[in-house]
Amino acid sequence: MRSGTLYLFPVTLGETEVSLVIPSYNIELIKNISVFIAEDAKNARRFLKQCGYPDLSKAEILVLNEHTKGSELPSLINELFQGKNIGLLSDAGCPGIADPGADVVKHAHNKGIKVVPLVGPSSIVLSIMASGFNGQNFAFNGYLPIEKPARIKRIKELEQLVYKNNQSQFFIETPYRNTSLFDDLLTNLSSETALCLGINLTTASEKIITKNVAEWKKIPKPDLNKVPAVFGIYKS
Repeated sequence: MRSGTLYLFPVTLGETEVSLVIPSYNIELIKNISVFIAEDAKNARRFLKQCGYPDLSKAEILVLNEHTKGSELPSLINELFQGKNIGLLSDAGCPGIADPGADVVKHAHNKGIKVVPLVGPSSIVLSIMASGFNGQNFAFNGYLPIEKPARIKRIKELEQLVYKNNQSQFFIETPYRNTSLFDDLLTNLSSETALCLGINLTTASEKIITKNVAEWKKIPKPDLNKVPAVFGIYKS
């Protein structure tokens, strides 16, 4: 029997109309898949509903998150070997980027399964595009350390990479810690270093702002509390 395909479906980044950011091809494909792998079943069903999924009671949602053990990965893709296609969903944005989806994708490759990434929103890519920073040489660093001394050390390391390698640096934070990270960036970066914020991307309240640290210090702080944001630094 021919194996199914693992489709990687990008998901909306916030309260955004699906048709504005998700191609119609993706939506029609989703409607014809019955098995999905997702970080959170509730969020997955909400997205499927927004896509006009015909019968949510028939959608099987398999959970893949930070608690999923490596030994559980084979069971997530078993139905691919029965000829069924499976859709991999992130909580927001693109599967495999800043989420645990990469683990199941790697396992699928190891088993010779066809993997198909689909077009859709990525807050990281959109921030890089709109930052005005070096798009030829950049790095996404995930989350910075939670502990303040380690975080400050990492901020200074990333700034050194900016100037040493001409490489723009991007990272994210848990939304309720955004303000703390922003304050640490203003305190510990050089006044000439440029800082970009990509806030609530693709939503009605989207803001993308690039200023050097000295300029940031002269204006009111943006409201970053509990909103999704991407941070980037580069030379001004």
